[in-house]
Amino acid sequence: MSTDLRAFLITMLARIGKSVVPATVALGLLLGASQAKPATPPRSAPSVLTVGRAMATQPIAPGFVGLSIEYWAIPDYAGNNPAAINPVFVQLIRNLAAGSDPVLRIGGVTTDNSWWPAPGLSRPAGVTFTITPSWTAIMRALADTLEARLILGINLEADSTAVAGSEARALVTGIGRRQIEALELGNEPELYGSFVWGISGAPGRPAGYDFADFEQDFTRIAAALPKVPLAGPTDGSPSWFRLLGRFLSDEPRVAVATLHRYPLQQCFVAPNRPNYPTIANLLAPASSRALADSVIAAVKVAHARHVPLRIDEMNTISCGNVPAVGGSFASALWALDALFEMARVGVDGVNIHTFPGVATALFSFRRAHGQWRGTVAPEYYGLEMFAQAAPPGSRLLSTSFSPGPARTSGLRVWATRAPDGTFRIVLINDGSRTRTLAVRVPAVSAGARGTVESLQAPSLGATGGVTLGGQRFAPDTTTGLLAGPRRALTVTPSRGKYAVSVHAGSATMLTIAPS
Repeated sequence: MSTDLRAFLITMLARIGKSVVPATVALGLLLGASQAKPATPPRSAPSVLTVGRAMATQPIAPGFVGLSIEYWAIPDYAGNNPAAINPVFVQLIRNLAAGSDPVLRIGGVTTDNSWWPAPGLSRPAGVTFTITPSWTAIMRALADTLEARLILGINLEADSTAVAGSEARALVTGIGRRQIEALELGNEPELYGSFVWGISGAPGRPAGYDFADFEQDFTRIAAALPKVPLAGPTDGSPSWFRLLGRFLSDEPRVAVATLHRYPLQQCFVAPNRPNYPTIANLLAPASSRALADSVIAAVKVAHARHVPLRIDEMNTISCGNVPAVGGSFASALWALDALFEMARVGVDGVNIHTFPGVATALFSFRRAHGQWRGTVAPEYYGLEMFAQAAPPGSRLLSTSFSPGPARTSGLRVWATRAPDGTFRIVLINDGSRTRTLAVRVPAVSAGARGTVESLQAPSLGATGGVTLGGQRFAPDTTTGLLAGPRRALTVTPSRGKYAVSVHAGSATMLTIAPS
């Protein structure tokens, strides 16, 4: 088409088409847009994740990831024969301890529902479980096999120095002082005045029972216990957390400060509340970052007095049995992130609560033809990935994104450096699309290769099909170890950056070993 004709058409269309369509657009339609293909928008470069120096928090403590188990559940998990402790259970605990001595907390609801039937004592009204010589023999064998450190719950709700003293002496004698890190008096005493105590049909304390009442009971009953370290206040209410300093000052025998944290509960919670059990609520920042932030002040108070602080009871749901959430793959991503968050605020360790028959159970066992077999729940995979990513002595490292967070929404990022110099970068993607990052680790040697492996499942709601580094626990594992060929992708840096992708609803770990 001639230049004159083109100019004529532009002029005419500008006069008649201003209110309908811009002249240049109309001209394009007339002349045929195919003559000038629009340029393809340039692909945006991946966000750059830079791993920096160590954060101002302590190294990951030995035994950081432990378990909390109800008294009655020990034979279900470990077996009834002290001479033949369930080896699958033992190995699953060792996996999480990552080469250190594991910390097991025995208690929960059954802390205040258990007793030792000494001569002259009547069974307390709320008791549902009797500790026997057989039970202490099993517990001792398990502790010896694992070289575990034990936090043992002692009945406080019975409000009896005789009951508590008898129980504590039996445990110390039957298990041995060497493995007992502390005796923990009571369980969530903030609920004593409102929740029914065991089978008693009534609360264990009058309505209005408060922290001052608890302290009086603690001091009085602690005096009847053997002279071993104590743990407490074992409460789960943030309104009581602020009183931890007063408690530690008044109770110098307390060698481990213990608190409880759960992000969700079904009991007494409306479905539209942010702490009602749903997968979306579980993966929200309130369930991990805010959960950890709630204990920051308590950690500082405990450390100022040179006392370690453990969250010695934690899991996804504190009240209610919701398999679609507690048994889902989302719980694995939550556990991985929540443990890092607790380490970020300086917590010295976390005990994940588990017992048979509940949706939040980490595993189950059966014995057939003389052999133990175990089934491992999705959440356990998240705990194992944390144990691999943050072995004892690891330091959390700072991270930063360029460009800003808008390009990285839905990602949780953690980085560690182990005592041997190995860097591990964990990317958790609970968003709806795959994310690719260029990871920059200035402290590693130029050209050092890394490996990438993933924690994934068919969906966030999946209750099976979970893999870690391409491996999984057999449906009836007889070893307690991940099985199958390990799948780890080798990555070589380009211009000092490692290209790492993390699929939607999964986690990925980049490992760079020292050269």
